[in-house]
Amino acid sequence: MKQKWYKKNISSVLRQLETAPEGLTAAVARGRLQSHGPNVLPEAPRDNRFAVFLRQFQSPLIYILALAALAVFFISERSDAFIILAVLLFNAVVGTIQEGRAQNTLAALRKVVETKATVLRGGVESIIPDAEVVPGDLVILQEGDRVPADLRLSDVNNLKIDEAGLTGESVPVNKFTKAIPAVTLTVGDRKNMAFRGTHVVAGHGYGVVVATGAQTEIGKISREITDIKSDSPLKGDIAFLSRLIMIVVGILSVLFFTLGLVMGQDAQQMFATVVSLAVSVIPEGLPIVMTLVLATGVWRMSKRSVLVKKLQAVEALGQARVIAVDKTGTITKNEMAVEKVYFNGESYDIPGSGYDPRVVFRPSGGGWRRLATALGFISNARVFYSEADKQWLPIGDPTEAAMQVLAEKLGVNKDELEEGHRKVGEASFDYRTKYHITVHKVENGFFFSAAGAPEAIFKLCARTARKKLERIYKTFSESGLRVLAVAYRVSKTAQIVKRPKGFKFLTLVGIKDALRPEARQSLALAHSAGLQVVMITGDNAVTAEAIAREAGIYRGGEILTGEQLEEMRLPELARTVSKVEVFARVTPEHKLRIIEAYKKNGNIVAMTGDGVNDAPSLVAADLGVAMGVIGTEVAKEASDIVLLDDNFGSIVAAIEEGRSIYKTIKKVILYLFSTSLGEVLTIGGALLLAWPLPILPAQIIWLNFVTDGFLDVALAMEPKERGLLKPGFAKQKRYLLDWGMGRRMIYMALPMAIGALVIFGNFKSSSEAKAWTITLTVLAVFQWFNAWNCRSETESIFNRRFFGNIYLVAATVVVVFLQLFAVYHPALQKILHTTALTGAEWLLVLTVAASIIIVEELRKSFARNLTKKPASI
Repeated sequence: MKQKWYKKNISSVLRQLETAPEGLTAAVARGRLQSHGPNVLPEAPRDNRFAVFLRQFQSPLIYILALAALAVFFISERSDAFIILAVLLFNAVVGTIQEGRAQNTLAALRKVVETKATVLRGGVESIIPDAEVVPGDLVILQEGDRVPADLRLSDVNNLKIDEAGLTGESVPVNKFTKAIPAVTLTVGDRKNMAFRGTHVVAGHGYGVVVATGAQTEIGKISREITDIKSDSPLKGDIAFLSRLIMIVVGILSVLFFTLGLVMGQDAQQMFATVVSLAVSVIPEGLPIVMTLVLATGVWRMSKRSVLVKKLQAVEALGQARVIAVDKTGTITKNEMAVEKVYFNGESYDIPGSGYDPRVVFRPSGGGWRRLATALGFISNARVFYSEADKQWLPIGDPTEAAMQVLAEKLGVNKDELEEGHRKVGEASFDYRTKYHITVHKVENGFFFSAAGAPEAIFKLCARTARKKLERIYKTFSESGLRVLAVAYRVSKTAQIVKRPKGFKFLTLVGIKDALRPEARQSLALAHSAGLQVVMITGDNAVTAEAIAREAGIYRGGEILTGEQLEEMRLPELARTVSKVEVFARVTPEHKLRIIEAYKKNGNIVAMTGDGVNDAPSLVAADLGVAMGVIGTEVAKEASDIVLLDDNFGSIVAAIEEGRSIYKTIKKVILYLFSTSLGEVLTIGGALLLAWPLPILPAQIIWLNFVTDGFLDVALAMEPKERGLLKPGFAKQKRYLLDWGMGRRMIYMALPMAIGALVIFGNFKSSSEAKAWTITLTVLAVFQWFNAWNCRSETESIFNRRFFGNIYLVAATVVVVFLQLFAVYHPALQKILHTTALTGAEWLLVLTVAASIIIVEELRKSFARNLTKKPASI
């Protein structure tokens, strides 16, 4: 039965765990380590290189190609069978290398200094590895510590813990020890507990370990991830394409074989022809082309500090319609800074950014020295410049660090301030009082500084313009600021009474986690690319709206809270999400439902995140994007892409790269299938006309492996087109093979088939070798021209730079020479049953084959005049 430790008082917790006030003995700890196991998160077993290699063959398309190799082998074209197998092998090797590199990079990210825990064992403080912490251990927590396990807190002193990675809340949580009688609480509301992987930012305390390893809250999320299944869009498209190929090949094989027998063709030759034709329909070059295109995209993204864990991930971003962004650390810096103050009846914008204190700020009028003193005294945090990170970083509570930075901007150095003013008392922030008080010895008595929730500080003050201050407070809050009030008093005694009074109001401080510098521009670019960008956060709706508005995400749409989401069933939620721009006060469970709702509407969803709480939704999304610097290990493991420098702008670059990859793959599919369709129609037309076969099985294999084999790879290296980030691209539902492509294939295949049949009809009365040779050659030349046609859907072949794709130029030269060898070389003449062609015959071939350029140029011209929509491939 699941224990609700937060409901129990600490004495019953210690009694149940059999923990003495001086902690466990060494012998008991050893026994519990054996029975409970080490305090580590379970890692999914990593596949060895051979297992990763074998996984590359798990694709319906690969199965079809393996069958094709087997069929070709049995019709005595063994060299071609080995070519197919070599293609499959190359594809598997490239995929294995890429996945191996991604695993190695992630392993390097995990190699951080081993964390230690301080525990009390037998009354003696001991520093042990986190892995050796056991249930019942008494853990000592100090500022800067990482919590090693889930704890029920037994003693706290101003203890604040940053739980952003677990709950998504950016503000550190003030902890206490008393039992909470509520029946059920979310993790973020269990304020008498501390959780594995969170960080102590202020104060100190003790806690007894109630869960380790997989039983911790982080461990439970790690286990949940394994139960979530999500396939990439490309995988689904390939599965559909493979099924379609199998159906088409099966129908054509039976149809052509039967038709050939009816027309009196030799059964053995028809079998060989049908097998060869089936092999030609199967795009043997597609896997290697897809692997090369995706690997090239991965390489380009690596130059932008983006780690792609799987090749198919980049293409998924290219099809994304929705990007769900986590707020803290993704579009904001995760740096608390004072942006506004209300002081002496005036509001001031504070210059500078982050934790850098080297900016001078002086408000008009007097009293600012007293303000700086109160801020310096009340803050237990410090800031320092990190040479390694080349930035100012906080030590302690980020909110207190922000106030300390403001004090230094006002000209008061904390070390100098405290040098002659000893702290003699402190009342830590309490969830009931909602304020924090410090007492320091000064020349004329004792200086009391108070900071906390404005409504609580107002009650401490004798005279305040309450209504005006509440208006300012509301204004600050509505602009997305976290507002604190600061007050002071000077007394002859240092005692902090239970209900303090007589304070003088000093200031309202507006603190904010500022936007990342690239966020606004990147989000605007994402919007202009037609993407629906939504923000998901654990913050309240007012704060979430203000930040989303500043970032350009919120543009007047709906804001949905976790409470409202709870009331909706999936169909209603799916209808609602298309109008929502901000999701506020959401839990990890809510995030999963949001992703599910978008996917139910047919959207491809990308999700960004950095915390443990983001991990399930990163897995559930079509593409999970984790932050590499601030991201937790669980989030990085769950993601498909890791931004190594946490630069959100790289996501938009990845979207452009993904769209380019998607278009390129479709270009290659169009080329391969249109040329195969041309061959099919040529043979089918000849059978219907009761003619001899216009091309032989060996010649079909030649066209399929030699001519196509060079041109499809070269076409895959086509440079990126312009306009990839236009909004129309994201609005259309996309498939690798759709009706628009089908029509275009027919437009290309018909000139090929008609031209080849006309040529064969004119030469079939002469020698068989001459008729076969000229038909083979005209089909080859059709393929050369068609590869150039496929460079763009709407741009004229004559307007694209000839040397824009140098690989296609080189491949064309190679296939021209290979065709000349096929026609004139004695050895190839014998294998392919060809004979030499005259100059006039070559001129005829080139003239007829040029018809495919004319037809496609007419179609492109019509398409350009008809519509301004972006290209569909």
